[in-house]
Amino acid sequence: MTTITVADIPLVQYALRLADNALVLGHRLSEWCGHAPMLEEDIALANIALDLIGQARMLYTYAGEVEGAGRDEDQLAYLRDAPQYRNVLLVEQPNGDFAVTIVRQFLYSAFMLPFWRRMKESKDETLAAIAAKAEKEVAYHLRHSAEWVVRLGDGTDESHRRAQEALDDLWIYTGELFETDDVERALIEAGIAVDPASLREEWSRTVDEVLNEATLTRPADGWMQTGGRSGRHSEHLGYILADLQFLQRAYPGATW
Repeated sequence: MTTITVADIPLVQYALRLADNALVLGHRLSEWCGHAPMLEEDIALANIALDLIGQARMLYTYAGEVEGAGRDEDQLAYLRDAPQYRNVLLVEQPNGDFAVTIVRQFLYSAFMLPFWRRMKESKDETLAAIAAKAEKEVAYHLRHSAEWVVRLGDGTDESHRRAQEALDDLWIYTGELFETDDVERALIEAGIAVDPASLREEWSRTVDEVLNEATLTRPADGWMQTGGRSGRHSEHLGYILADLQFLQRAYPGATW
């Protein structure tokens, strides 16, 4: 089975982190296609998935260009094993019920909207251009998920219970969103990357406003699960990639 290892170049690794987040979450949302609780929501989740996969494609393409090894988006998506993926653990968590999917999307989108807004100021012209497009898409993702969080939280006793349980279970994965390491620090200092710690206040304010309206209780901050961005993933990512990468692995180089 063919696998690849990507060069340890900070800008390449940074682009891969962003791409992996988008691809893995986009694939998760695609699993709802034909299974969502209503037709309109089936279409909405599929469209959000397409937005995310589109972002991933642009970022993978750019990572390949910077690396200069002749690898395209397909090779970077399909020929890396789970330990080489750099997505945060939040996005690989199972869909669960509808409340889990919505809360996961809300927590992620509340971070990514200010992230892409800040990334538009990047000194890297390609990342800034990707951010300009992604910002518009993620603004909808946040609005859509926030509205559903309110509907579920301030709905029936059952929907409130499920939304609160989803929030409690997923909260431990939010701390990883704000971490930085050596890969990012040099890029932040160079004005290329966004310092995630600078986004925490806005993220927290957005989360609090929506949770208050939804009559949901914000979990207490404490120990946070981490490791995804350094290749230490939950068992869930392996199953995602087994599904996502099957055709390319079974028929290397296949084309339509």
